[in-house]
Amino acid sequence: MSGEAILAASVLGTLFLLLASGVWIGVALLIVGFVALFFFTPAPAGSLLASTVWDSSWNWALTALPLFIWMGEILFRSRLSEDMFKGLAPWLGWLPGRLLHVNILGCGVMAAVSGSSSVTCATIGRMSMPELRRRGYHEGMAIGTLAGSGTLGLLIPPSIMMIVYGITAQVSIGRLFIAGFLPGFMMIGLFMAYTAGWSLLNPTRVPADDLRMGLAEKLWNARRLIPVILLIVAVLGSIYGGVATPTEAAVMGVVGALILAAATGTLSWETFRESLLGAVRTSCLIGLILVGAAFVTMAMAFTGLPATMAGWVNTLGLSPVGLIVLLTLLYIVLGCFLDGVSMIVLTAPVVLPMVAAQRIDPLWFGIYIVLVVEMAQITPPVGFNLYVLQNLTGRDIWTVTKASFPFFLLLCLGVALITIWPDIVMVLPRQMVNA
Repeated sequence: MSGEAILAASVLGTLFLLLASGVWIGVALLIVGFVALFFFTPAPAGSLLASTVWDSSWNWALTALPLFIWMGEILFRSRLSEDMFKGLAPWLGWLPGRLLHVNILGCGVMAAVSGSSSVTCATIGRMSMPELRRRGYHEGMAIGTLAGSGTLGLLIPPSIMMIVYGITAQVSIGRLFIAGFLPGFMMIGLFMAYTAGWSLLNPTRVPADDLRMGLAEKLWNARRLIPVILLIVAVLGSIYGGVATPTEAAVMGVVGALILAAATGTLSWETFRESLLGAVRTSCLIGLILVGAAFVTMAMAFTGLPATMAGWVNTLGLSPVGLIVLLTLLYIVLGCFLDGVSMIVLTAPVVLPMVAAQRIDPLWFGIYIVLVVEMAQITPPVGFNLYVLQNLTGRDIWTVTKASFPFFLLLCLGVALITIWPDIVMVLPRQMVNA
């Protein structure tokens, strides 16, 4: 067995042993990096660990992460989902599928202010599911639209997953945010088209429109959407317009979320404290994973394993499309066992050199990897959105998974579309640079 094979087997064996033992993934990554350096290189593992942990923990771009997480936590505890349902529902009665589209558009709007898939899914679901059940909508489609659209929290900026990828791959977070717009709208369109098509084929499973209103009444209800739209414009418009960095926009988002929560009467000392503690817990968890990933990346660079793997892939003669197909299959399998952040940071040291060797734009690859990570949110047994919906609906995990499967296929279609037409991702960032 060659030295590279022994190294790869040792690293993977150590990682799987630690994960199977229940060790936190951030700690497991630190141990794996230390093992790789100590046993397979002459480099001073201890001093490199100390310097890497310090260098990766004070990165200024990291400050946007806890702020966007806090913004989502504040809005999760506000009346935002109720206001969005009442503001959107009167306008969607004419569409095939009617109020099922509230799940899709509501998740799209929530994604633009939360940055989290689970927060998006839970916030919209806790309001829409009781309403859809009461009105007699097909439960499977109600669950499926929530599961699929909830993943938009990773794709539509500001996305926590984009921040993680941007830090890991050294790609501009602002450009990643802009690149996520069109793919996000594309996925909303695909979800709505499928829902409309299903409704036309199953007209008896969609109740009649019971929200008929005049134009004046619709406009009056739509006023509930104004605060959240203003928040989206303030956060994302400031980034796209070059007025603010992602970190500065995140500060604006937190302030706006606090004002929005206060205006709806849901801001109390208890909700403020809960949102702050929730943001601290999540940020510390992700921060530890990022520190561990930085150490593993540095350790892998010392061992030369990523370059060896990239060279091996080159010998296969794969085209860029062939590599994307291979990576998609890999990420689908990984998504059955790992969460999105872990998928990105674990694979980055090996995958990014392969991507660079194929001259695939790292910005495009960032949106691609967010899309495949979205699939992991609705693939058992670890898909987090599945458990959110299981708690919301009281249904077993198999029922929720079966309802989500068509939307998993739509995410696969989304990956195919951005691969065939990469300008779906690249056109807006290109305009941002040329402006």
